Amino acid sequence: MTYTQALTDPPAVTVLSAPVPGIIRNFTPNWFTVTMGTGVLALVLNQCPPGFPVLHRIAIGLWLVNIGLFGLFTLLYSARWMLYFHEAKRIFHHPVMSMFFGAVPMGLATIINGFLAFGPALIGDQAVTIAEILWWIDAALSLACGIAIPYFMFTRQEHAIEKLTAVWLLPIVACEVAAASAGLLGGVLPASRSLEVLVLGYALWACSVPLAMSILVLLYLRLAVHKLPEQSLGVSAWLALGPIGTGALGLILLGGHAPSAFAAHGLSDVGKVAYGMGILGGIIFWGYGLWWLALAVLKTIRYLREGLPFNLGWWGFTFPIGVYALATLALARTTGLTFFSVIGIGLSISLAIFWLIVAVRTLEGAWKRTLFISPCLQSA
Repeated sequence: MTYTQALTDPPAVTVLSAPVPGIIRNFTPNWFTVTMGTGVLALVLNQCPPGFPVLHRIAIGLWLVNIGLFGLFTLLYSARWMLYFHEAKRIFHHPVMSMFFGAVPMGLATIINGFLAFGPALIGDQAVTIAEILWWIDAALSLACGIAIPYFMFTRQEHAIEKLTAVWLLPIVACEVAAASAGLLGGVLPASRSLEVLVLGYALWACSVPLAMSILVLLYLRLAVHKLPEQSLGVSAWLALGPIGTGALGLILLGGHAPSAFAAHGLSDVGKVAYGMGILGGIIFWGYGLWWLALAVLKTIRYLREGLPFNLGWWGFTFPIGVYALATLALARTTGLTFFSVIGIGLSISLAIFWLIVAVRTLEGAWKRTLFISPCLQSA
């Protein structure tokens, strides 16, 4: 059975006849894309002007819901490994589903950033301590995904250039998402630990962004030679925007706190260079993202005309737009240019609309248990 069939065919009988065991047996890491999209919406809403306090309250609510979702998904996926170990490990051989391991640390990163944005007002200074502990876990998970999944691609899985999609980016991008979180965390830590986190953030950025840009080159070649992928993977067009937006955001956030962190260690000149590199690099990546954003819009219009079946891949509409919106709003604050603010608000509104549509469809699919499908089992 193909991956397309696994996405669109009715779920296995076990899900219908035995709901809880069936859900656990068919639970896959692509569910963590729900936490990525929900978390990034909370962070984007928190960037809205102070004149809209209701949006801030909604953002806190979404963040708290996101923590619950992440905990639930972690419990369900852990249960699958404990109860159905031999079936669960087949994922390492699956050329598409294995990529979604990257969604786990990226979903966790949105929770970490939420602890820094919302936590101090809710639980005090211990929010920073929790965020720091979780960041080290997130950085380790991101690095593990960024190395292990490509290794399995090279040694266990079957891939071809005509089957390449932007899904390949998922395990790679996790490191730069952790790098962006390092930029936020470095700004609130004491000087003795701030530089360490920022330097590791730059290292994580370097582990991800150059490789992600290389994959985008291959993706351009694949699209030119083999045309668009099948409809079930149509939303993957938006994933290309993810590493670009996060790459820009990471440079801006890391650079923003670099001057004080480096100066505290007698390296003030390095901090000034990092600050300038953050602004210029962020603008360059932002401009590059415009091209992929326009391409994603055009491809989505074509897919909608031909038929775009709903699956969990629709959450790919949310996180890439979200991180690109965050990068745009960060550039607006840094440069003071109005057009960045206008575009950032437009992207934020688009993100909220996409999230509402996808969240409703996901709740419906979860209630009917039509989204609990493991392609690894279907192809066995």
